[in-house]
Amino acid sequence: MAHLFRDLSLGHSKRESTPPPPPLQTKPPPMPTKVTSTDLQSPLGQLACQFTDSDLRLTAHDVFLAVCRTASSKPLSTSASFNSDSPSYNSPSQNHNHSPNSPALQRSLASAAASKMKKALGLKSPGSSSGSKKSPGSGPGLGQGKSKRPTTVGELMRIQMRVPETVDSRVRRALLRIGGGLVGRRIESVVLPLELLQQLKQSDFTDQQEYDAWQKRNLKVLEAGLLLHPRVPLDKSNNASQRLRQIIHAALDRPIETGKNNESMQVLRSAVISLASRSDGSLSDSCHWADGIPLNLRLYEMLLETCFDINDETSIVEEVDELMEHIKKTWVILGINQMLHNLCFTWVLFHRFVATGQVEMDLLYAADSQLAEVAKDAKTTKDPDYSKILSSTLSSIMGWAEKRLLAYHDTFDSGNIYTMQGIVSLGVSAAKILVENVSSEYLRKRKGEVDIARNRIDTYIRSSLRTAFAQRMEKADSSRRASKNQLNPLPVLAILAKDVGELAVHEKQVFSPILKGWHPLAAGVAVATLHACYANEIKQFISGIMELTPDAVQVLRAADKLEKDLVQIAVEDAVDSDDGGKAIIREMPPYEAEAAIANLVKGWIKIRLDRLKEWVDRNLQQEVWNPQANQEGYVPSAVEILRIIDETLDAFFQLPIQTHPALLPDLMAGLDKCLQYYVVKAKSGCGSCNTYIPTMPALTRCETGSKFQGVWRKKEKSQNSQKRNSQVARMNGDNSFGIPQLCVRINTLHRIRSEMDVLEKRIITHLRNCESAHVEDFSNGLSKKFELTPAACVEGVQQLSEAVAYKIVFHDLSHVLWDGLYVGEPSSSRIDPLLQELERNLLIISETVHERVRTRIITDIMKASYDGFLLVLLAGGPSRAFSRQDSQIIEDDFKALKDLFWANGDGLPADLIDKFSATVRSVLPLFRTDTESLIERFRRVTLETYGSSARSRIPLPPTSGQWNPTEPNTLLRVLCYRNDETASKFLKKTYNLPKKL
Repeated sequence: MAHLFRDLSLGHSKRESTPPPPPLQTKPPPMPTKVTSTDLQSPLGQLACQFTDSDLRLTAHDVFLAVCRTASSKPLSTSASFNSDSPSYNSPSQNHNHSPNSPALQRSLASAAASKMKKALGLKSPGSSSGSKKSPGSGPGLGQGKSKRPTTVGELMRIQMRVPETVDSRVRRALLRIGGGLVGRRIESVVLPLELLQQLKQSDFTDQQEYDAWQKRNLKVLEAGLLLHPRVPLDKSNNASQRLRQIIHAALDRPIETGKNNESMQVLRSAVISLASRSDGSLSDSCHWADGIPLNLRLYEMLLETCFDINDETSIVEEVDELMEHIKKTWVILGINQMLHNLCFTWVLFHRFVATGQVEMDLLYAADSQLAEVAKDAKTTKDPDYSKILSSTLSSIMGWAEKRLLAYHDTFDSGNIYTMQGIVSLGVSAAKILVENVSSEYLRKRKGEVDIARNRIDTYIRSSLRTAFAQRMEKADSSRRASKNQLNPLPVLAILAKDVGELAVHEKQVFSPILKGWHPLAAGVAVATLHACYANEIKQFISGIMELTPDAVQVLRAADKLEKDLVQIAVEDAVDSDDGGKAIIREMPPYEAEAAIANLVKGWIKIRLDRLKEWVDRNLQQEVWNPQANQEGYVPSAVEILRIIDETLDAFFQLPIQTHPALLPDLMAGLDKCLQYYVVKAKSGCGSCNTYIPTMPALTRCETGSKFQGVWRKKEKSQNSQKRNSQVARMNGDNSFGIPQLCVRINTLHRIRSEMDVLEKRIITHLRNCESAHVEDFSNGLSKKFELTPAACVEGVQQLSEAVAYKIVFHDLSHVLWDGLYVGEPSSSRIDPLLQELERNLLIISETVHERVRTRIITDIMKASYDGFLLVLLAGGPSRAFSRQDSQIIEDDFKALKDLFWANGDGLPADLIDKFSATVRSVLPLFRTDTESLIERFRRVTLETYGSSARSRIPLPPTSGQWNPTEPNTLLRVLCYRNDETASKFLKKTYNLPKKL
């Protein structure tokens, strides 16, 4: 029947245009299902008076018979519907004057071609499921004996509406009588309940009780259609309505005689006709007694329900095309149009799906297909009554769907997942119609800005996953409580992270493929929602962590893994989207679990570094640097600090984290600074070479041949000793800074330096055993090396070595060097005492210092000896004076000094000795040069240095300390210590130098 659905092409439905569900949704056809009660109230409206379903069904049946009997405006006739051996289908009425082949009710239904409507909606026929074994019209309680298929629409309707044959026959007889008086008039011009009350008497019923019930039903129909739900609103002052209300209420208490044309019947007729004849604005002569909302919709709902086979409640009868054609003839009485039909039929299909256990997907898809027609209707009308029913119906459908979709994880499982796509489609379709045609907010916005389907799916996903997350959280808490007596039970958030990860995978595999039909980023929205839910918990957890514990690390690692998994799903889901999933990723701000772990590890590192620094301060203050107390040559604190560092590295690599390589540089830098701090503290207060070098006395000239020379030299010696002693007084007050103690300090720093390589190799080994390490972690050596400590050790050894050398030469041996060598007559104060003392100290050094640093210290002593020798010659003060003849003594003494360090080849290498003796060897020839030549050389060099300004007056060259035969100050000092009259006069004339200090 092509006119059944406007613009609905044959064999096409909305369901067919929807992508088919994934294979996991398939399910064998369900067994026939009986209609069960549901919690769905009819959205078509609630009647103000009490009508049972049976009352509505009988009334609808009356209307159906009335319109079908008069479809061609011919008189009503009673016919034997069909020939059957079964008394269930035989009408009690006998032959009448009208042909049994009347086109209205005698249309043959047998062997009808496949229903066009079922094709259009994709509905199945009765008995098509494996469990269906009954045929239409064979329901229980409708007769005895062999059942046969009904052959007329009228008979089919009676069976489908469960109307007893006696009742059907009684109504037919009454309609026949009514039809006799309708010559030239249509059935909609009469008030059917009123006419039935007039035509049927008590004698037409089996007993008084049946008659009373029938009369009350018809009176209630009049009350509902004319007083409670009239098509044309009632005026409060309408007398007819007040009169009718009184009559009906009185009759309900005490039945009246209606089968006669008596006074009470006339009063009833007058009031009914007065109310039913009121015009609704149309030009028709119809009586309005059953066309008011919601009475008409509830009656029409009963008629549409007959399309379902009574023996297989999920199936549409084969003869639905013919049945629907006759049902639509009731529109003239019920005031139904195509739009209301589409809306009511949508509800009936949907309600039948729900009431039969939600197993027959054809019903759901048919309802969804009908919604497509409703959507077209909604765009073409602004009728307020229709809009109200539309809103109510769609709200009921959408409410039912959303109750399941807002928590679809609770609704759907492997047993019913196949229903999800249909329910989603239905809910989204209802929402779209509601929003587009009812929502004022939608109308205010530009329609292109609102994607209703996507928004609804987004809401379903977020709501359902929040609910599922809360359930997983409660489950995780229960699991934790159950395992509290086990060894190392998992923390709640670690359990939750695992469960949420499994939930995300399940969502992606099961639900997202279905929802993706309406939302291209369904999986992305799902994981973003889970990410946000878990974020609330993990951030609160992170804010409460005070220290690194196994539980904390376990939770943070689980959170980090979960986040990576969720982001991966989101990225994969958005690979084809316009923005590449950036919007979804923006919804997933990082948990910063790795950062939290890093901060905890950094806190762990800081605690240990602070403890180590405190340990260094405490132990170095108590350290004894005595060789006798340290048989190994270095102090125990060095061994201990290296052990602590080794244990700290072991503990670090045992931390249950995956970021060892990334955080190792922080630990290395901290340990490096602590070791550097130890080295600096170990060498602090030990002085340097400059600490022991005496201050050079002011320049003087020699007083040749004075008999008081010995006296002045003795006094000068005393003064020099006082100055020198004041410079090193702080060194003498503490025996921890003696030569043996300084040697132990040198050994200690050398020991630490040598252990740096061992520690670095051990770190490499740790990294190789670390599961999170990569190749680049080994190739980048900088992050695994101590940078500050080795340099500090080298610098410390150098400083201490120089301090030892200059302390020996200028402090410990000052009595034989500064106070003895060449004082008075050079021939009587030569270098032998100094060599003896040096040899004794070199022996102590060799026995105390580690062999790897021994050469360095002896070299520094040699260098200090050379410096001391030159200082005696060039800055020895007035107590020393040299003639040209003394030069040989000086050269011989210096050779003896070099030989001491060469030791016949067992000492320092000759080239090293030559290197450091170069300065002395370059200066010594000046002592054998004649005075005039020295003066002339001094003038020339000074002039070259200072230019023409030196011609008038030779400036006094400053002391640089860098002795050189071509340097003015060096030449000047040779002249100052030349025991020669010419030199003395030159210095007197040029600089007015004194002969004594």
